[in-house]
Amino acid sequence: MDFHNPRYIPMSRRRRIYEGKAKVLYEGPEPGTLIQHFKDDATAFNAKKHEVIEGKGVLNNRISEYVFQNLNDIGVPTHFIRRLNMREQLIREVEIIPLEIVVRNVAAGSLSTRLGIEEGTQLPRSIIEFYYKNDQLGDPMVSEEHITAFGWANPQEIDDMMALAIRVNDFLSGLFLGVGIRLVDFKMECGRLWENDMMRIVVADEISPDSCRLWDIKSAEKLDKDRFRRDLGGLLEAYTEVAKRLGIMNEGEPPRGTGPVLVKG
Repeated sequence: MDFHNPRYIPMSRRRRIYEGKAKVLYEGPEPGTLIQHFKDDATAFNAKKHEVIEGKGVLNNRISEYVFQNLNDIGVPTHFIRRLNMREQLIREVEIIPLEIVVRNVAAGSLSTRLGIEEGTQLPRSIIEFYYKNDQLGDPMVSEEHITAFGWANPQEIDDMMALAIRVNDFLSGLFLGVGIRLVDFKMECGRLWENDMMRIVVADEISPDSCRLWDIKSAEKLDKDRFRRDLGGLLEAYTEVAKRLGIMNEGEPPRGTGPVLVKG
């Protein structure tokens, strides 16, 4: 099977497999593949806050492609095959493990709130947390005991996810440091990739400013989704700045889109 030269199927003829808050998954052109489509929706607080920001999906697609391709190149297994167009990626079909793995390098967000640590405090070491993916419950933090007791993952899979999280954190920290950005924390997801009778844990979903906290090293300006969560404005411009620094966009290329559109519902 040639994953790099699949036959392209127009969106109108594809079977929709799943739709989340920021992405849609469609049936892929070959068995074992899916097409991941990035939407312009911006959500926070489990979609209680929702806007459409034109061009956001394009930026996340490009940034996530860049990160995943580099992870593949250094031997970190992922579901990513290649980018198809400005909004879509060809990915391998995986069985998503219902956990969010959060790696924290600097105190921010819920960690600062829970433990009373001033936001921006460098942590003694990177901390890995697990959250159960369930919007109705607010994605609660869970322990390894919960994960194994309820069968979400076994001990070996937990070890594999933690090892991947450490490798991804090392790579992302160096990548962003090199372009003047501090990696405060990030969220990643993993899936089970079945190849005949063999199964391995791989990095899945996306890695973009939607799932990372990114601060400018000099000014501490937020270049991530906290601009939306905290009503700071300028989300599209911040994501564009990240893309420019990574060399994904030319310096003179303007941000796409006209700004946020409030979705009432």
